[in-house]
Amino acid sequence: MHEVDYKKMEQAVTMILEAIGEDPAREGLLDTPKRVAKMYAEVFEGLHEDPRQYFKTVFHENHDEVVLVKDIPFHSMCEHHLVPFYGHAHIAYIPRDGVVAGLSKLARAVETTARRPQLQERITSTVADAMMEMLNPIGVYVMIEAEHMCMTMRGIRKPGAKTVTTVARGIYEQDDVKRSEILSMIKM
Repeated sequence: MHEVDYKKMEQAVTMILEAIGEDPAREGLLDTPKRVAKMYAEVFEGLHEDPRQYFKTVFHENHDEVVLVKDIPFHSMCEHHLVPFYGHAHIAYIPRDGVVAGLSKLARAVETTARRPQLQERITSTVADAMMEMLNPIGVYVMIEAEHMCMTMRGIRKPGAKTVTTVARGIYEQDDVKRSEILSMIKM
């Protein structure tokens, strides 16, 4: 397990405050470096975790149709600006030979993958690839919809704009009917 260097983060935050012309010794900012270090340790706690771990335990069930968990809330930090982005993930898969994962494991894979400096596109593909590797399903479809604070609070400043990323693996890559079916289920 990687140890977080809280002191180094506190020094960095103090330097940022000084660099923007703030006084880190003023009352409202006295404990800010410690609070930010604690917050960063928490929001980046998935950095050294592998989302595949959640698919090591499987169940055998006589089920060979779609499993969909949708509207999984998540938040992450844009690796380009270190500001949040947040939204919902939708994950579908078709089990092969009745091999299914616990439903909460899909949400845990999203959470672990999101808790690191990240790109939305990478979260989408990492979760899909972990499921394909560990569950060997007939197909996986992952869609993520998120609002990025780097577009809301800086730069173009367009609050409410959502970014949608998708990844189709297995049958969802080739079968337009299956892909349309899952998209309609997500939109319900």
